[in-house]
Amino acid sequence: MGKKNWVMPYIRQYRYLLVLAIFLGFLTILLGGALMFTSGYLISKSAARPESILMVYVPIVGVRTFGIGRAVVSYMDRLSGHSLVLKILSEMRVKLYKVIEPQALLVRSRFRTGDILGILANDIEHLQNFYLKTFFPAFVSLVIYAVIIACAGLFSLPFAILLAIMIGLLLFVAPIVSLFYTKAKNERLKKTRNELYYQFADAIFGINDWIFSGHSSQIIEDIQKKEHQFFQLEAKKQSFGNWRDMANQLVLGTIVVAVIYWANGLTVKGVLSPMFIAAFGLAALSLMESFLPLAAVVSDMTTYEDSLQRLEMIEMKRSIVKQRQEPHESSNDSSNLIEVNHLTFGYSSDDLLLNDINLAVSPGEKLAIIGRSGMGKSTLLHLLQGALTPISGEVIIGGRDVTRLEDSITAYISVLNQKPYLFHTSVRNNIRLGSPQASDEEVIRVAKMVQLDEMIQQLPQGYETNMQETGQRFSGGERQRIALARILLQNTPIVILDEPTVGLDPITETKLLSTIFTTLNDKTIIWVTHHLIGVEQVDRILLLEHGKIVMEGSHQELLKREERYRRLYRLDRPLQGKI
Repeated sequence: MGKKNWVMPYIRQYRYLLVLAIFLGFLTILLGGALMFTSGYLISKSAARPESILMVYVPIVGVRTFGIGRAVVSYMDRLSGHSLVLKILSEMRVKLYKVIEPQALLVRSRFRTGDILGILANDIEHLQNFYLKTFFPAFVSLVIYAVIIACAGLFSLPFAILLAIMIGLLLFVAPIVSLFYTKAKNERLKKTRNELYYQFADAIFGINDWIFSGHSSQIIEDIQKKEHQFFQLEAKKQSFGNWRDMANQLVLGTIVVAVIYWANGLTVKGVLSPMFIAAFGLAALSLMESFLPLAAVVSDMTTYEDSLQRLEMIEMKRSIVKQRQEPHESSNDSSNLIEVNHLTFGYSSDDLLLNDINLAVSPGEKLAIIGRSGMGKSTLLHLLQGALTPISGEVIIGGRDVTRLEDSITAYISVLNQKPYLFHTSVRNNIRLGSPQASDEEVIRVAKMVQLDEMIQQLPQGYETNMQETGQRFSGGERQRIALARILLQNTPIVILDEPTVGLDPITETKLLSTIFTTLNDKTIIWVTHHLIGVEQVDRILLLEHGKIVMEGSHQELLKREERYRRLYRLDRPLQGKI
């Protein structure tokens, strides 16, 4: 399926350029063989002491012609081949962007860590190698093979059959054997490499724990053991390659000797001049060398297959999204901007993170979702954004199922999370990310709304000041205000606050929350938080526990009727004293 979508369409589209590249590759090898053939004849003729230089003038001109011609055609071959491949890669990258872009907002929940990076950085480049190192050489070798056998058949049919069998060892048998062997080895190498990476990453992230626990020597020993297994597999694969290359060289030598023996037989019969024995031997050596790399490059087919599988995985998930975006008959009741109906989610039916959640959020309502870690708060947010697909139930935003809103989800929802990413560019550009079409006046307006304008004006270059990588120039609270300004420019009806004050000191946290609720006064807010500072400003509070809503009401209502809530509020607001 991957070849059908990521290889064959481009082969059909650029078939004429492809034929040209293969023809030039064939011509390059043919001119190389002609150069060696003419050189062998020239050497033999010169060794026979010709009566005049004119006797070797034609071979001399031939050597120069074929030598220059081979260099020129080889350049044209590389130029046409790379031009073709760059055209294909350009279209592949555009296609990949069009496939990924609608899913980019939710990419982390749909793909494993590193998959997208691997696709962007490696997989397209692997397909470049597929064309340059496998596809072109394989076709050229088949053409050369056919020409050699046809030419040998003009002189001797039995020898042509023998030659077909011997060259077939280089062209078919060695690559097939190499492919099956290396495929198994590459699978084991990939598995071992992944295990080693995971083990090493765990060791790095947990370095403090395993050092203080006294198990450092055991951790290092385990990693070294896994690394040794990896190197052993690499050594076996390399050893196989060395033995394969040696066997191919022996076959090549045997073919050259057979050609020389055959040419000598024709000389004895008077069919050929003795001057052609070396010519045929050197030409055979040159032509046979074009078959030697095939076994090695075919071994890389498993790499191409992995790349194609990842690309196909991306496209399949995109197709699923398109299927979801069919017309959906649902309530168009606009009184509730968000409706959650019997929502159930879990990674298995025995371990549900959310169990039959029902919720309605009206336009402009401010909702806080509280609860301990692991109680389903983040999962609910992902479901609201369409990043996860529920086992049962649905999330409706604006009268439509959220899973069918993926292409337009940013028109409904913006998110202020714990660590918004700030780019290594100017303050103005970072704010304008919320709306690339925004004018400078609009950027300044939202900066004033989040109380940053005065501080920005005092910077060395004002709004053109570079924020440095990840916004290092600014404090945590200032970075959150920059992100809040983005949201104001984006101007969506729903804003999700995913614990935006984590890591801030209490004073900064209180000021930031005040700014958030003031500037987003006309928006629907869904705020996930671990503690209760600022909950007085929301309309409704939900307590999630074990995937269910166990407490619901306004701040004042919960204070009056829920002893548990009063206790949590006291613990979280110790400075306020007894309530």
